[in-house]
Amino acid sequence: MIIAVLAVAVCAGGVTYAGLYFYKVAIFRTPKMFIASTPKAKVKMKEEPPTAGASWGEGQQWIAAQQIRELELTSDDGLKLHGYWIPSERAGGRTAIIAHGYSGKAKDMGAYAKLYHDRLGFNVLLPDARGHGQSEGSYIGFGWHERLDYVKWIRRVIEETGGDAQIVLHGVSMGGATVLMTSGEELPPQVKAIVSDCAYTSVAAELSYQLKRMYRLPSFPFLQAASLVSAIKAGYSFREASALRQVRRSGVPILFIHGDADTFVPYFMLDQLYEACGGPKERMVVPGAGHGLAYDTDKAGYISQVGEFVARYTKNSP
Repeated sequence: MIIAVLAVAVCAGGVTYAGLYFYKVAIFRTPKMFIASTPKAKVKMKEEPPTAGASWGEGQQWIAAQQIRELELTSDDGLKLHGYWIPSERAGGRTAIIAHGYSGKAKDMGAYAKLYHDRLGFNVLLPDARGHGQSEGSYIGFGWHERLDYVKWIRRVIEETGGDAQIVLHGVSMGGATVLMTSGEELPPQVKAIVSDCAYTSVAAELSYQLKRMYRLPSFPFLQAASLVSAIKAGYSFREASALRQVRRSGVPILFIHGDADTFVPYFMLDQLYEACGGPKERMVVPGAGHGLAYDTDKAGYISQVGEFVARYTKNSP
């Protein structure tokens, strides 16, 4: 009897430790070294999420040349959030809010900002997600708490540009999931379209996939333990953080983009999200593109399809 009790206690302690460990690895605001190297999975670097976003050199140079105004707002739970505003004389009230990926920062998204600003004539807002860049926060929300932050950023854009604002949300990887999670909220009519590039269906599904891929571990009981820690420390559980449920509620037109060689956020998640989407929708599959590399792999096609999709739901004021 004593041995059995001790065994249960040891197992419980081990699961608790694992939950705390995986929370620190995935959720707590620390450098994510596993992105640079995942030796247990023997994953090739080209399959890892690009920490700097697509076309890093192009985007970095473009950002450095812009006149940027820094913005701040306070989240519903009291965090100071930081963003970068890049106006365009051609905008006519049109603005793209661009969401960066996991462990990245706003200025990583220069290539996408250049697309909207230079080619399409939009104002651009680049927010640092909570727990990233210059924004406050001790944890990563994987898009769930960020969805409410984005509702506030949307309102801030309307304050900047007026009631005739036309807003497009565009996100990549975690940013793609963020804009999808935002899509299920009650959004003002000024939000005209959403572009989601290589998003996951839910935090639970993505982390379960990564547990198996990176650690060769089953989701139970490790995912549940880490989710409980997240609920206590970060205020959300993994299963509630679902882009899949949010797109079912969405009426905003959505363009889903994914590379068919993506092994970090698996390609099959595109079909699940697309089928669940309750509003107008389109899809773009980029053959041979790994995670976050759709733009790099088919730059001309990416620019063309995003431009046509956005133009369908926005108009340039005279």
